[in-house]
Amino acid sequence: MAPSSSLPASSRTALQRVFQGLVGLGFVTLLYVAWRVYLVGQALFGACVLLVALGFLFIFGLRRFYFARFIFPGISTMLLFVLFPIFYTIYLGFTNYGSFNLLSFERVTEVLLSAKAVDATTERPFVLVAEGTQYRVFLPEETGGVLSAPLALEGEPEQVAAERVAEAPEGTLSLKEVVQRRNALNALSVVLPDGTELKATGLRKFAAVQPEYELQEDGTLLSHTGAVLTPDPTTGFYRTADGEKVTPGWRTFIGWENFVRIFLSEGIRAPMIQIFTWTLVFATASVLLTFGLGLLLALVLQWPHLRFKTAYRILLILPYAVPAFISILVFRGLFNQNFGEINLILEALFQLRPSWFTDETLARTMILIVNTWLGYPYMMLLAMGFLQSIPQDHQKAAALEGAGVFRVFFSITLPQILPPFLPLLLASFAFNFNNIVLILLLTRGLPDIPGTVIPAGETDILGSFTYRIAFMDSGTQFGLAGAITLLIFVVVSLLAYANFVAMRRATAERLP
Repeated sequence: MAPSSSLPASSRTALQRVFQGLVGLGFVTLLYVAWRVYLVGQALFGACVLLVALGFLFIFGLRRFYFARFIFPGISTMLLFVLFPIFYTIYLGFTNYGSFNLLSFERVTEVLLSAKAVDATTERPFVLVAEGTQYRVFLPEETGGVLSAPLALEGEPEQVAAERVAEAPEGTLSLKEVVQRRNALNALSVVLPDGTELKATGLRKFAAVQPEYELQEDGTLLSHTGAVLTPDPTTGFYRTADGEKVTPGWRTFIGWENFVRIFLSEGIRAPMIQIFTWTLVFATASVLLTFGLGLLLALVLQWPHLRFKTAYRILLILPYAVPAFISILVFRGLFNQNFGEINLILEALFQLRPSWFTDETLARTMILIVNTWLGYPYMMLLAMGFLQSIPQDHQKAAALEGAGVFRVFFSITLPQILPPFLPLLLASFAFNFNNIVLILLLTRGLPDIPGTVIPAGETDILGSFTYRIAFMDSGTQFGLAGAITLLIFVVVSLLAYANFVAMRRATAERLP
């Protein structure tokens, strides 16, 4: 007899069918999402969603993959939101993707073919005349003019014939009323008595319009002036006979060109080397200052004769409790060169008014001061925990042997807390290596480095430098930013590996 807790066979069959239906519905939904993503031009992301859909179907549709049902959500999330952005950014580093190369080749061709050339010799002013619920277009001449047939101006493309009249009609609309009907006027064609077709080229003029380019059988574009544009797939632009690029361009694979620019272009290499050096200095100095100040405060708080320890701990941890972006904006106001409290105090005491945001040395000093303030509470909390794990017998024995405070610290205390601290210090270095929030909110990378061909500042680190190239420059260069990001990714990966090795060694040393 089956256990009483078992479901009847009919109920189990019904539940299985419901489950299969949900699996089928989920699979169809993911397929639809993948198709819609593909239609908007994101084929790579659509392929990732398709892989997730197929994985969902096999894992939840077949019993043999039952074990994978518990890890499938995590794997799918990592694929879509971790691996895909990483590989897509790396891919961009090998393309010319940027503000001048945003479109596909087909779309660029459509844009150029849709361009119109205005024949300046046929330009003539016009006025719009109201006639009941309809309108007429009047093109004045020296005597009389040309008046179109009545039209509705409802926004649909219209072609209307015109005839010559002896005098201008009444009921001319003002410019404001013409502007209100500009969309309908742009879709209007007026055919003169001699067969010339005129279109609106502004709010007050009509002229003959012809296509700027015509597509030839060999794929080139022939301009109305006789110039030939040839597509260049290596650069992603149409080029004239003399090699001049015609915008817009299209996205194309350019191989190692972005990396060649990084290492060979003086306008990019020089500021990047400077920014890389400052990034290393900034990350190293931030770690040393926060570690030193945090450890010092932890040692002070460990002093047995110190009164009001609880109050001091609360006050010293407060910077860690306040969101970093709020503290950064507060410091930006405090360091204001004209009205900041820090300069007001320095001027009152020492007659000094430092240029914190315009002098590169002072700007970097200000960044280190602010970052030390933001980071020392974390190090202090860690140090307080590690200090409590040190056996007091060692310190007492050293004191009995006549060792001083500094000898005890450097010979006993520091060697015992440094191994467990090392992985955390490496993690702090990696974090500060990409700490773009501090840079963008405090200095925005300024002051700028003179003589560069890309946006680069004296206080930029590699992360903020890449962000400015990709999103803040007037001519955004996503491909170049992707190449720099790949280099940053390699450096941070090496740091992560060093962190792993250090953590493994620290763990091995602490085990008996």
